[in-house]
Amino acid sequence: MHHTQASDHVVLITGGARGIGAATASLLVAAGAKVVLTDVLDKEGQALAEALGERAMYQTLDVTQSDQWHKVVASAEAQFGPITALFNNAGIVEFSNVERCSEADFERVMAINVSGCLLGIQAVAPSMRRAGHGVIVNNSSTAGMQGYAGLAAYVTSKWAVRGLTKAAALDLARDHIRVVSVHPGPIRTPMTESLPDDMAATQPIARFGEPDEVSRMVQFLICEATYSTGSEFVIDGGALVGHIEPVAR
Repeated sequence: MHHTQASDHVVLITGGARGIGAATASLLVAAGAKVVLTDVLDKEGQALAEALGERAMYQTLDVTQSDQWHKVVASAEAQFGPITALFNNAGIVEFSNVERCSEADFERVMAINVSGCLLGIQAVAPSMRRAGHGVIVNNSSTAGMQGYAGLAAYVTSKWAVRGLTKAAALDLARDHIRVVSVHPGPIRTPMTESLPDDMAATQPIARFGEPDEVSRMVQFLICEATYSTGSEFVIDGGALVGHIEPVAR
């Protein structure tokens, strides 16, 4: 399969009302794609879809509910045709260490961040088969590549998303469906607004990333990265490479 134009795609985005999801929706619509925005933030999601115009539609979706997934896919197909790309972007963070993380909090983070991805893959795969090809981009994190203190459930969930990506890539390869994961570092979004401003100060690119820096990677993975599947793509200002510390001379 040679590279595609954005205009060849019907893209379903979860967590699309704001942050990385909204930036990706805006970029893809501007590039000619048809975009199905989903979220639980109905007012924001609806307003964004209206602002983006006729190539965008909004649907309520709690990613933990498979019946809602199937409804969204059905109405997306009715409006735009088979889904060719899914950006599993919805996610939550829970700040608690491994001893203080309650079972309920752990299960909620896993339900949204991991089961939400699985249910999405299951819901869109038949649609992608009808289209003859597809791309699934799962939003993991640098927390899916290394550990962070005080984020027990989140780190666990993001490693699980990375593993699910590998399994799905193998299971769906014969159907011409590629599955990849993106691993953002500190990105300036509503989810990260409680993080300290100097958090990125010692990484090689010493600033927070912007949502559109992630969205451009997602567009590349959907349209251009035709020989990549099961792979992980890091967008973190070099945080995983290491930190710039003064060296004693």
